[in-house]
Amino acid sequence: MYATLSTSARRAIRSRWLQGLAVAAATVAMGWLTSRLGVLVPVALVGLPLAVFGLVALFWRPRLGVLAFIGYCFLVMTINRHIKGVPFGLGIDGLLLLTWVAVLFHRSREVVQWGRLRNDLCWLGLAWFVINLLEVANPAGASLAGWYYEMRGTTFYWVLSVPLAMLLFYRRQDLRLFLGLVLGFSVAGALYGLKQKFLGPDTAEQLWLDTGAAKTHVLFGVLRVFSYYSEAAQFGASQAHVAVVSLVLAVGPFRWWQRVLFGLAAALCLDGMLLSGTRGAMMVLLAGVFMWLVLSRQLKVLVLGGLLAGAAFGILKYTTIGNGNASIVRMRTSLDPNDASLQVRLRNQAKLREYLAPRPFGGGVGSIGMWGEKYNAGNYLSTIAPDSYFVKIWAEYGIVGFLIWLGMMLYILGKSCGIVWRTRNPQLRQMLLALTAGYFGVLMGSYGNEVMNQMPTAMIVYLGWAFVFLGPSLDTGPAGVGEPAESRSPEAAR
Repeated sequence: MYATLSTSARRAIRSRWLQGLAVAAATVAMGWLTSRLGVLVPVALVGLPLAVFGLVALFWRPRLGVLAFIGYCFLVMTINRHIKGVPFGLGIDGLLLLTWVAVLFHRSREVVQWGRLRNDLCWLGLAWFVINLLEVANPAGASLAGWYYEMRGTTFYWVLSVPLAMLLFYRRQDLRLFLGLVLGFSVAGALYGLKQKFLGPDTAEQLWLDTGAAKTHVLFGVLRVFSYYSEAAQFGASQAHVAVVSLVLAVGPFRWWQRVLFGLAAALCLDGMLLSGTRGAMMVLLAGVFMWLVLSRQLKVLVLGGLLAGAAFGILKYTTIGNGNASIVRMRTSLDPNDASLQVRLRNQAKLREYLAPRPFGGGVGSIGMWGEKYNAGNYLSTIAPDSYFVKIWAEYGIVGFLIWLGMMLYILGKSCGIVWRTRNPQLRQMLLALTAGYFGVLMGSYGNEVMNQMPTAMIVYLGWAFVFLGPSLDTGPAGVGEPAESRSPEAAR
């Protein structure tokens, strides 16, 4: 039968056989390499074409780099948990640096207007970055590796991401897109947290728990949900942060269906906060709501909100209502001055006070906390848990650096409040108010936990600052008609 076929048919059959053999050989080779080198080989083979495509798209439209940065900050820790052996966290650094390269080579002068960077926020970020560079010479002698890994969340992402946002995301629809992405990823995180609660963690997450994380994430047989975040504390704080933003938007001058969606997002994020069992998240929520009430400029709302907050505090502090719920029980312990965890923190702070007394510039960046344990194991500070981000700044930069940092944080807060107060467009004002209230909640929450320097919270705060400081250029008056003139150019869509 084969002999009766035409020459072209025979060639087609031979070609298919050769293709089949090639595919089979490639499959066997990939399997052998995977057995030798692990999953890195198939990941690289799949990821390389995607990386090339992403690089081309990035240089075509640099703003795609910022969008990728937003999504990656939410997902990087779960990627890291499921694929071992690759430092995916450094992908944030690479993504931001590549976006900067794309911006520098971008052909459009209309899109990249460097004048947008002449503002207090960018100068403060640069000043704090320089201080971190000077900390390399700290006589306490923290390692260079520890310094680099620690300063990334503290200053590096600030000095890279804020100017990028101001250069590429300068229109009101960009602000709406940013809020939509943040709320979308946060709601997805809350839903995934519900899956963890009722269906259990997956294999990689269970392995993470079994290799040490269960000590802090399984208390009295109850899982502290962490979703696809780094751990439960960051999940809870981030959910509280976004809950504040959603609540403020839900009462804003938007269409009814938008307010309903914002309200649902707030409810889901509040549930996620409770599932995390993170006591410090309560401070994020309460402080954020307080700032919203103050900036709302409505005395009745402020009084009513204060009464409701007081009632909630009284129920948690002086009653046993809700003690059948493990999450509420854990939140209630945050108000107990005799709580064992609080006492340990106070003892650690006493040790730090004694150690830092003769060291006004601290023990060096990266000398305490996770990176201190990993890269400065012989350092005294590496043996003390900072718990609080305020305490961490104090330990690493000393009282001098702490006062500089706190002064900058309060200046940004005050400037943000002033911008919100002066914004005339009601919808824009509500969005900026939501970001400012959320930032204040995170700042206060960082007094008790490391919140501000962890992803995705750091990303939301830094980009939120950028949009608030861009507020005056986005404001079009009470009528809210139109956009700033620069955003109407054809190139502005890039």
